[in-house]
Amino acid sequence: MKHFLFLLTLCPALFAAQPNIVIILADDLGYGDVGCYGATKIKTPNIDRLAREGVRFTDAHSPASVCSPSRYGLLSGRSPWRLHKKGNDYHIEQDRLNIASMLKAQGYRSAAIGKWHLGYSKDWNQLPITGPLEVGFDYHFGVPQNHNDRYRVFIENHDIVGRKPGEAYRIVEGSEFPEGVAQPRVEDLVDTTLTAKAIGFIREHHDRPFFLYFTPCASHTHITPAAAFRGTSQAGLLGDHIQELDAHVGEILATLDELKLSERTLFFFTSDNGGTPNDFKGTQKVKLNLASEAGGVREKFRTAKHDAKAMGHLTNGPWHDGKGSPFEGGHRVPFIVRWPGQIPAASTSAQTINLTDLLATIASIVGTKLPDNAGEDSFDILPALRDPSLAAPIRPITIMQGDTQDNILAVRSSRWKFTESKDGKQQTLFDLTQDVGETKNIVPEHPDVVKQLSTQLAQARDNGRTRK
Repeated sequence: MKHFLFLLTLCPALFAAQPNIVIILADDLGYGDVGCYGATKIKTPNIDRLAREGVRFTDAHSPASVCSPSRYGLLSGRSPWRLHKKGNDYHIEQDRLNIASMLKAQGYRSAAIGKWHLGYSKDWNQLPITGPLEVGFDYHFGVPQNHNDRYRVFIENHDIVGRKPGEAYRIVEGSEFPEGVAQPRVEDLVDTTLTAKAIGFIREHHDRPFFLYFTPCASHTHITPAAAFRGTSQAGLLGDHIQELDAHVGEILATLDELKLSERTLFFFTSDNGGTPNDFKGTQKVKLNLASEAGGVREKFRTAKHDAKAMGHLTNGPWHDGKGSPFEGGHRVPFIVRWPGQIPAASTSAQTINLTDLLATIASIVGTKLPDNAGEDSFDILPALRDPSLAAPIRPITIMQGDTQDNILAVRSSRWKFTESKDGKQQTLFDLTQDVGETKNIVPEHPDVVKQLSTQLAQARDNGRTRK
């Protein structure tokens, strides 16, 4: 291994055939929040550019309808519902292969920059704080859960940023900000800071294969766009926040162009789950730490989702409901892939895929074989990237975790949308070609389809995998 790394240091040109890999995973960005997926009140020219220069998937799904389990599924290639865990706080097992650890073995340098939400060690006053670096990443700069979390700090590698020497970091009930840090995070500058870190990583590692897992906080509550973006959209603060996200995507694309890396970079853009149609009431009493009060952001953030909807914006497009639900709006997400010269530009794929598929796909691209005990629910979608018109389904079924109570799973197969409760007593079936809104449960009309999908779901449970 040391000999391999020595060669890599001396001869980066030997590895030029290995593409750089960038994954941008937006937070709570709905199917209808992006111009190339139908948004009219929000302008996203840089994300739309990715679609013009790559392939846009219309039937892509997050592993779960909420944040943390989706991130677990994307990195590990394993469906998070297999953990039978309640809540929204997942951890990647240190001995489980994931995208970062797999690429590390291929000579890549990797960074997790942005929202982590996959756990750290518990006592942050006992260093090192363990997290992304223990599961294969070489560098980490991010926020623990999101930019409205109670921690109010960044973590860089193994420690809190701005820790006061000699003082314990403590979250004190009733206090606005934690003790033991010189300066709490500034909500409306979080994504600006994260983007600068991402660009710095690209510049530092431009001469060797790198993997950037970039997870900005937009458009998760709090809806706090930077001052320069307030009032720039026709969908209120929510639209402004998404337009800021798009601008940060543009900064990363411009950096790749400047460094002449675009042709050698495989670029994924997607979201961890569907958008939230409603404002979060439980977080509205938090004292925002803002760089700018412009645009009435301190008050308007409380009704940002409601305001966007009143202005005619549909965060999940035509799909029903949103984050936290088993309906399509909870887990159908934008998914765009660009790889110049390798996949067709301005193309569209109707393949039903899941973000768990990234592990097997990247493994295929870098020429490594997944072991049997990894990526149990990850399928290689490279054939659909090469030929977006591919009609034969790559996946037999696609299964999503539908809630945070380990109670319901959603299953997609062709036109059918099936859900089943954990005890099997509650089932729904919808034909999405006839009923986009999932309004009419047609279980009684199609017992054969229900039996087939319920059987396939049971087999997926019993086998512990869907990948053959």
